[in-house]
Amino acid sequence: MRMAFKGGELKGSVSSPPSKSHTHRAFFLSAMAKGGSKVSNCLISDDTISTLRSTEAMGTSFIRSGDEVLITGGGLHAPKDVVNAGNSGTTLRLLSGIVSMFSEKVTITGDESLRKRPMGPLLDALTQMGVLCSSDNGRPPVEIKGSNRGGKVAIDGGVSSQFISSLLIVSPMLPNDSEITIGGRIVSEPYLDVTTHIMRLFGAGVSKENNVFKVKGGTGYRPYDYVVPADFSSAAFPLVAGALGGEVTVMGLQMDDPQGDRVIVDILKNAGASVYTGKDSVTVKKMGLKATDIDIGGCPDLFPILAVLLSTAEGTSRLCGAPQLRFKESDRIRTTVGMLKAIGADASETDDGCIIKGKKRLSGGTVDNEGDHRIMMAAAVASLICDNAVIMENAECCSVSYPEFPEHMRSLGMRTEVL
Repeated sequence: MRMAFKGGELKGSVSSPPSKSHTHRAFFLSAMAKGGSKVSNCLISDDTISTLRSTEAMGTSFIRSGDEVLITGGGLHAPKDVVNAGNSGTTLRLLSGIVSMFSEKVTITGDESLRKRPMGPLLDALTQMGVLCSSDNGRPPVEIKGSNRGGKVAIDGGVSSQFISSLLIVSPMLPNDSEITIGGRIVSEPYLDVTTHIMRLFGAGVSKENNVFKVKGGTGYRPYDYVVPADFSSAAFPLVAGALGGEVTVMGLQMDDPQGDRVIVDILKNAGASVYTGKDSVTVKKMGLKATDIDIGGCPDLFPILAVLLSTAEGTSRLCGAPQLRFKESDRIRTTVGMLKAIGADASETDDGCIIKGKKRLSGGTVDNEGDHRIMMAAAVASLICDNAVIMENAECCSVSYPEFPEHMRSLGMRTEVL
């Protein structure tokens, strides 16, 4: 679908979508728990449907009603056919750890974009645990044959926290205790807090001391009725839209949630936006923005929309600390900078982020989002500071994480047109 986003003066409120990362984890843990679990307020999107289908392939049954899913788990078996994770890196990585508990070989693949995503560190770690693994030079499709017994394992933390989450969530299902030692800097570390928080709710015994996680084996998971919180990663788009184009309130946000992306609220304040935090909402109002330097190592998903936020801030900004952005749905450093340049911003790539020299206004133009949902949504928000429309093919790719995004933007006052 080809769309034009034409900016506008925004005013109003929207509810943030449920958290994608929480939904993935809740679906998988419900599948491993013996009995019935209810996951409420879950995100139903392309990626999370991939996870639901993968749990079904392992023998779970589920009933979906709106944004509530009843999952009957336990008694899992190896999928009989190849599992296609679509475009979902989280499905691919978390499932790879889970299927290592089976003695039968399991093959997992995905779409063209997913088949470019690195898997080497996770496969190396599983190999240390006695699992047989093969891949296409460290990328999908991957073949995994257990059975994983647990024990000690070391893994590099510098590529993706999803690798560590994958080892963590399978560990209670293994016969022996597991000890996972993380080497180097842990990228996207707040996601591990999300993982261990939900594991404990489902009955797992997991602890962390320095760079070592210890997980009690042989316990499995117990059923749990879980309510998925709002997603700060998705909320960042309408919040930044408020800072650039009017006044926007996002409802349903819990400021005590372990999501690392809740830092968007403080970033907006530091950049000069007017921010009001209520009991379960955040309101952002347009103000003069100033340049700021941000270490995004713990919140890499915010990179595209932060780059848009700072593209018209006064001064020079630097976003740094996230080399893992090269291995997302796209090379997000390259695609973000390319998107900004296409609409008239002054931005340049670095190894771990970018440098942005703020301009008063951008020109607008045609953007290649490369099918990356976060690039698409960031470019649409950028239309608020452009003299001409921002035009994109494949605008429907936002359905990966935020299916209601175009509708929400229109409800706030953004002018859009399907071409």
